[in-house]
Formats: sequence, structure tokens, C-alpha cells
Amino acid sequence: MSSADIDNRKLVADLIRKVLIFGAPAREAVLRFPKDTKDRSILAAYHALVHFEADEELRARDLLYKEEQDDYLEFISNTLDRGEDLPDNIIKSYDGFYETASVPKGFWQSFLKFLNI
Repeated sequence: MSSADIDNRKLVADLIRKVLIFGAPAREAVLRFPKDTKDRSILAAYHALVHFEADEELRARDLLYKEEQDDYLEFISNTLDRGEDLPDNIIKSYDGFYETASVPKGFWQSFLKFLNI
């Protein structure tokens, strides 16, 4: 893995932290993801943030769900910050979610597809 790949993972980790700690909009964070990456860990983090954004109403109603989702994103952030790959089960859980995983190119189309609109 190149130093640029590790830098991209650290960038994504920082973006996730800003969403969790400072309440930065997830929508803005995904728009700042590395463009056209092939890194499956970054792609999984992208999809996790899209999912986070889509769950806004559920998170407001179900505090246990909110806490579990926050812990999940924190784990993703910490793993990427160390420059490590996300576990295979996390990566595989997002395989096939989208026809293309171009980040952030096509974000709104992917987001609407995720919401089944």
C-alpha cells in the first residue's frame, strides 16, 4: 500500500470523526472522499456514511440504534486512521450495493438508489 493510499484512509477517518464528533453533515463528508478510489475499505466507509445519512429519522427515534451505528462508524474511522484494511465482513456487506462505487462521482444517484427512489 502506498503512502497516498494511507493518506486517503486517514482523510476518510478524519471526515467520519467530524461527522460523529462535530455533527458535520455526512453528505458533505462523502463529497470530500477521494475520487475514483479502488480501495475497498474506503468504498465501504463511503457506503456506511451514505447509510448513516439515510437513517437520520431512525436514529432520532431509536437511541440504541444510533449508539450502535455511531460505534460502528467510530470503529471504521479508527481502523482507517491506522492505515489498516477494514475487516472482510464489513467490506463484503457493501459489495453489490451499487452498480458502481465511484466516490463521490454519482453520489446523488447512488444515494437515491440506496433509498429505492
